[in-house]
Amino acid sequence: MAAFPFSATSKPSKSATHSTFISSFIAGSNHIGRHSRLFLISTSGSVSGRARRKLCVKNVAATDQKQEPKDVATREDSASISSIIKYHAEFTPCFSMESFGLPKAFYATAESVRDMLIINWNTTYEYCEKLNVKQAYYLSMEYLQGRALLNAIGNLELSGSYAEALEKLGHNLEDVARQEPDAALGNGGLGRLASCFLDSLATQNYPAWGYGLRYKYGLFKQHITKDGQEEVAENWLEMGNPWEIPRNDVTYPVKFYGEVISGPDGKKQWVGGDNVTAVAYDVPIPGYKTKTTINLRLWSTKVAPAEFDLHAFNTGDHAKAYAAIKNAEKICYILYPGDETMEGKSLRLKQQYTLCSASLQDIITRFERRSGDPVNWEKFPEKVAVQMNDTHPTLCIPELIRILVDVKGLSWKEAWNVTRRTVAYTNHTVLPEALEKWSLNLIQELLPRHVEIIKMIDEELIHTIVAEYGTEDLDLLLQKVKEMRILDNIELPDSVLEMLPKSEESSVVDHIESVSDNETKGTDEGDQSQVLDTEKKNEVTFEPDPELPKMVRMANLCIAGGHAVNGVAEIHSEIVKNEVFNDFYKLWPEKFQNKTNGVTPRRWIRFCNPDLSRLITKCIGTEEWVKNTEMLVNLQKFADNEDFQSEWREVKMRNKIKVASFLKEKTGYLVNPNAMFDVQVKRIHEYKRQLMNIMGIIYRYKKMKEMSPKEREARFVPRVCIFGGKAFATYVQAKRIVKFITDVGAIVNRDQEIGDLLKVVFVPDYNVSVAEVLIPGSELSQHISTAGMEASGTSNMKFAMNGCIQIGTLDGANVEIREEVGEENFFLFGARAEEISGLRKQRSEGKFVADPRFEEVKAYVRGGVFGPYNYDELMGSLEGNEGYGRADYFLVGYDFPSYIECQDEVDEAYRDQKRWTKMSILNTAGSYKFSSDRTIHEYARDIWRIEPIVLP
Repeated sequence: MAAFPFSATSKPSKSATHSTFISSFIAGSNHIGRHSRLFLISTSGSVSGRARRKLCVKNVAATDQKQEPKDVATREDSASISSIIKYHAEFTPCFSMESFGLPKAFYATAESVRDMLIINWNTTYEYCEKLNVKQAYYLSMEYLQGRALLNAIGNLELSGSYAEALEKLGHNLEDVARQEPDAALGNGGLGRLASCFLDSLATQNYPAWGYGLRYKYGLFKQHITKDGQEEVAENWLEMGNPWEIPRNDVTYPVKFYGEVISGPDGKKQWVGGDNVTAVAYDVPIPGYKTKTTINLRLWSTKVAPAEFDLHAFNTGDHAKAYAAIKNAEKICYILYPGDETMEGKSLRLKQQYTLCSASLQDIITRFERRSGDPVNWEKFPEKVAVQMNDTHPTLCIPELIRILVDVKGLSWKEAWNVTRRTVAYTNHTVLPEALEKWSLNLIQELLPRHVEIIKMIDEELIHTIVAEYGTEDLDLLLQKVKEMRILDNIELPDSVLEMLPKSEESSVVDHIESVSDNETKGTDEGDQSQVLDTEKKNEVTFEPDPELPKMVRMANLCIAGGHAVNGVAEIHSEIVKNEVFNDFYKLWPEKFQNKTNGVTPRRWIRFCNPDLSRLITKCIGTEEWVKNTEMLVNLQKFADNEDFQSEWREVKMRNKIKVASFLKEKTGYLVNPNAMFDVQVKRIHEYKRQLMNIMGIIYRYKKMKEMSPKEREARFVPRVCIFGGKAFATYVQAKRIVKFITDVGAIVNRDQEIGDLLKVVFVPDYNVSVAEVLIPGSELSQHISTAGMEASGTSNMKFAMNGCIQIGTLDGANVEIREEVGEENFFLFGARAEEISGLRKQRSEGKFVADPRFEEVKAYVRGGVFGPYNYDELMGSLEGNEGYGRADYFLVGYDFPSYIECQDEVDEAYRDQKRWTKMSILNTAGSYKFSSDRTIHEYARDIWRIEPIVLP
């Protein structure tokens, strides 16, 4: 442990030390010194009548002088950086004074970087306020940021200076950076995409903020035991978060329960119920090679101290005493709390509403402050763009209307017009279970005013549908209403019933008939017509079915209430338009767009793979490719160059050695870096088909065992098969898959007969920091989801950027990656998206015949080779022709033959290292399209209509 230069054992008196240090600190660097003791001054009124708030930086020595924004340090200023790190270690401590160990070094270093970010952050804020430009606000339940230190100093171009500064203080920069825990604010691609977008927004100088929740315990920390996955709470905030700044003056009330009454003037009032307070925590997000620094505002929840029942506490009823406090705080405890119970569902809905309500109140406060008096609400969409990242923030729509109508006094028509011009929706899934539906009764209980508003939006939508289709073909009209309306299993509004022709023999409601969803599943159009033409035995009326729940379809609400709907890959957007929301697309074709996802090249190649970055820069002749990834195409010219290929392989080997060391540290398994590193790291889900991957490995292992040593070495390329990802805590089948993989690894890795020819490693607690190690050293990555089920994926883009060749289906962004890198540089297998429904129908009719090799693997597993655990449930999901959890819904069995045959092609290609290296280079060259900079530019141009603002 490095000795602290001014530790308790060697320093003079405290007052003398303080005076001497501050004097020498300021003298050593006027620039740093002026900003070494920064105070963020914030003035504001109450929440109900919020006054102008201004953030500024004040210097303790010269508070009356206006400070011009300047760069805080230069690339060569390591001495000043060392001084400011020492200052924070001494005067903003989170640790004891006795030592300057790695944890303390990290916090002091991070706080010194934060000082620099605050300068640019405040300058960005003030400049945007001054210009009063339109801003985008990105609302997401997840932000999977990863560690921030290396990314921040890299964006500030201070990596070298910080490395030198820490070396003077007795530490290595990489060792210090490893002390930082990953921020536990996300789970998978949704949160990682949001974080990439923030980086690109800042780098391209767009005026924008992100909004999210500050989860105390994250999703969970994953441990791997003999029983499989074990979940424990994340502890990322245990030692504090040096990047966040609590804004105790930025608070908003968030109400639940209560009732709606009409005031004397006829206006609706939501009264009673429980009130919690949302408190802002700000995290600065720096751009790359720019002063622009934007904000991620995270909300935490609390109640006033008066809610603590002191009397109950003193009489021994401690649970009652702090019940209100715990009920408020738990809203931000866990990302995606289990929703198997009504309490879990209620908590999730509270989370979503807290994000929407607090964020919109904040956005409106900023708009009013900028607008002055009187406020012209018609201009709100000209200054504000709200992007909902998936359906989690859907309540933004009724909440914005509620605030505009109930609080600001707008009419329904005015508020509805403003809302539809402000809000946009990104769809991230075509999986039915992931298209959120909420119980109407639950929303009624928690948010009674919002149910009234949702019913009004639903009524507006039905009127639009009636205007589009007319009332002549009543069956067609009512089919469209049933499929498209927001409220499911709810009676039609009176205003709609009045528009429909009356039946002579029965009431209008009795005449309204349509085929139920369940009874039309698996039928083609001809079958449906036949059913509709038969007697009414298979038909139901629009009267609510008391046996079915009343639901609110959130995606339908998003489409009706927003001005734009986008998918996140070309194939996904086509499925959204032509299948999932085809009726909406026919009604509003102008709303639907594609915005193929991207990832930030800063974190995902420049910083996580510095050796490859240097080689690319050397080859291209400039580092501008980090902001202009189109320049990566220039690598194509060098793909056959033997010297360049040799350097490329050397870089990959160095990264593989790092991966091997990491695997030994995390799992205890020793792997050979000369083997092919074959990686599948992503959320564990049946549609992502980790099950097919491990069954392919079992087939490989079985064939190896049947051969002589000489035969198997001739037939198979040595492989290290690496898995990583979390299974949701209540997703039983996904957790079975995790255990299955680890059981297979336990047997294979101990098999001395097989040795280094095959290893299977499951990396526990996969997160951004783990990905930053694994991806640069990967050679083959698996993106093998059932075609048509992955919206886009972003890990496939990260792997391609780092020269990793992919095996996959034509799903999500795989389609576009294959187009860009070249068909010959992508290993393709499996059914196409347009074939899937037909294959499932074929299965249900008992026409599917499994490949003998697939049956062979299942029998091998059931033979107990991989331990005593009973895998009948797992293997059974791949069998049968119908039934819940049966019939191989994700087509593992159908795609298995082409998958293992494609793996043979992989082995063949890998044996020819010149060919493999060329493929690797061309993957990096073709990844140019998949920068989040490109994606954000398209959002800004086509949806948000915002312009870059370059700071003076």
